[in-house]
Formats: sequence, structure tokens, C-alpha cells
Amino acid sequence: MEPDRWLGLDLRHLIALKAIADEGSFGRAAGRLGYTQSAISQQIATLERVVGLRLIDRPGGPRPISLTEAGRILLRHVEAIEARLFAAKADMEALEAGDAGRLRVGTFQSVGARVLPTLLRRFGQEHPRVEVVLQEHAEEDELLELVERGALDLTFMTLPVERRPLEELELLRDPYVLVVPAGSPLAALKRPPTMKEIALQPLVGFNKCRAMDGVETQLASSGRAPNVVFRSDNNGTVQGLVGAGVGVSVAPLLTVDEDDESTVVIDLAGRVPARVIGLVWHRDRHRSPATEAFIATATTVCRELASTRVAA
Repeated sequence: MEPDRWLGLDLRHLIALKAIADEGSFGRAAGRLGYTQSAISQQIATLERVVGLRLIDRPGGPRPISLTEAGRILLRHVEAIEARLFAAKADMEALEAGDAGRLRVGTFQSVGARVLPTLLRRFGQEHPRVEVVLQEHAEEDELLELVERGALDLTFMTLPVERRPLEELELLRDPYVLVVPAGSPLAALKRPPTMKEIALQPLVGFNKCRAMDGVETQLASSGRAPNVVFRSDNNGTVQGLVGAGVGVSVAPLLTVDEDDESTVVIDLAGRVPARVIGLVWHRDRHRSPATEAFIATATTVCRELASTRVAA
């Protein structure tokens, strides 16, 4: 198969054609582009060989040159190509400045419900040309694998992450609370329940994850293994079952609807160490300005959320 001559077309040939059309002469076009006149002539000759048609009428003498019909048709395409080229340049400059592009972020349910709405609204106002693509997953290890493979730029995560080559930043400490049905004797106590008192209750838990593994291990250290009667990845399902009297739940505060009248939320006063939420990214990859801006905005939003809790 004979190769397509158009594959040998060079962008410089097209820009030379437009310069000649704008300036009306080879000499002025050469001066505008910083070439010699002979170089411009060679570029047009090459372009005409590629196209297979004469593009410029050269009457000679003092008469001005002009484009042929083929030249005028091609010029319309050249103008569109030049416009797209400048648009691409602007996009690259905006991307370098953190004002455009796509940012892929991993998350999980409680962060998605309590942190992301404010974070995405504020980040979108400050960086309207950055498209944030969220990927939610209940299995945190899956999110880490996506970061390692480069499928995510960064992800929210329960810290610490003992995995290289990942880097982490703490954003928020999320205390654990005890959620019990309204009217439960545990809600009438004047003190936080002990781990043994909690372990004696039927427990509505979350599906296995690193944070909940630690909670259940701590409950078991009271001398009685927790009796988990139901598990779910859905925060609303867990709290709904508690409200229906199926059991109690030890849950991070971010997962809890404190306005749910069917349940009572009890402060555990640090009996269970707080869940640490942070952001994780691949330490060996370049962090774009958009990534840095997202990290900074997330830090500010989580700091404000923590201060609101203290004030409350």
C-alpha cells in the first residue's frame, strides 16, 4: 500500500501558508516567522507536493501573490488547526497552574457523606476547570492498590498505612461513639459504658476493615468476644438496625446521623482510640498543582470540621 503523502505534512508548512496569506508576500511572512525567504519557499513547495495541488499564485514582478482556490480551502483548515493549537497551549498552561485537568480521588462512604460535599463545593469554586472524578470503595485496600497502579491520583484512607511507596497526610481524628436504641439502659448510665458492658450486647457492625478490626479486637480484650449479629457497609443500614432494637454499634462519629430520634449516641470518652482519616498518594509520582490544591483544601475543610465539633 502506498503511504499517504499527508502523513509527511509538517505543522510548520501550514503556519507558513497562513503567514503568507496574512502578510501577502513571502518576504514579510519570513520576517514574521523568523525564517529566511528561501526557507519559507521550500516549506510551501513541500506543502504543495504533499497536497498535490498548487496553493499560491506567484505572478512575479510587483503584483501581489494570492492563494488559489485549493489554498483558500486549506487555509480554513489551517486557521482551525492554529486555533486548536493555541487552545491546547492555554489548557497546558492552565493545567500547570492547577486550573484544569482531571483529578481522580478515592473515597469511602463516611467521608463521602460528611467531608466531600463541603470540600468539592469549595474546591470547585476555587478551581472550576479541574474535573474531580470520585471512586468510592468499601474495601480500603482496593483503593490503595488503585493508587499504587496509578489509577487514582490520591485517596482518602484510614491511617496509618503501612505500605510503600505510599505517602500519607493526617486530616481528621474521628472519635468512636456507641450508638444504642432510644430507651436502652446504656443510655441512662451517668458514665461511658465499659468495653465489657458493650461486649455483652448484640453488636451491629460494619463489614471487615482495618478500623473495625481494631474495635472488635479491643472489645474482645474485655474477656468476652463481641456477638456480631449483623454487618453492613451501609452507614444508614447499621444505624437503622440499631434504632429497630437489633443491637448496638460502636461506630466512628462521621458515620452517624446524630439527629436520628430512634437512637442515642453515647460519647465513649476515648475508650476506643479515634479513627484517623487522611489522604494517601504515591510518593514516587509527580503531584500536579491540582493535587496539591485538593490536599490543601481538604486540610482546611477537615480542620474546620474538627473545630466545629470541639465548639459543639
